[in-house]
Amino acid sequence: MLKGKKILVGITGGIAAYKTASLVRLLVKEGAEVKVIMTDHAKEFITPLTLATLSKNPVLSEFYDPADGDWNSHVDLGIWADLFIIAPATANTIAKMAGGIADNLLLTTYLSARCPVIIAPSMDRDMLKHPSSVINLETLKAFGNIILEPETGELASGLEGKGRMPEPEAIIKEIKSILTKKKMNR
Repeated sequence: MLKGKKILVGITGGIAAYKTASLVRLLVKEGAEVKVIMTDHAKEFITPLTLATLSKNPVLSEFYDPADGDWNSHVDLGIWADLFIIAPATANTIAKMAGGIADNLLLTTYLSARCPVIIAPSMDRDMLKHPSSVINLETLKAFGNIILEPETGELASGLEGKGRMPEPEAIIKEIKSILTKKKMNR
């Protein structure tokens, strides 16, 4: 079902970034062409080498390569993708997306995307319940983004509660559902 689909995976700097390696692997196994954009903070949790190996594409994080000036066009990426999934999406990135802030390649690509965008929030339960996070997620939903419901369980803080990024298999199921609906609506 995902064969030949172009999936852009955005990764932000949260502990759940480790799950994104499995997500990328599953997407490729399903036949999707996958490109990965990471924020600088995401690199503190998982390496670009891991994701480049799994996606079979270079990982992007900068607007250009300072060694040779080769430009990573956020506009081209936004046009290329059939679907953009941001997983994990931290409170910081969600707030920037809701406010239209474009201070990294992931955010500028989000603002340029012409495809469905799925956001998989991942943060501590109190951050998720904070009024600013609630408003930001509602704003993103009002923009037409698809917000995946965070799961409940043990959080990185040691607390129990809602805030875990959904498991990769659940995200794949949602991606298939969205792309099926998109195909039917053509």
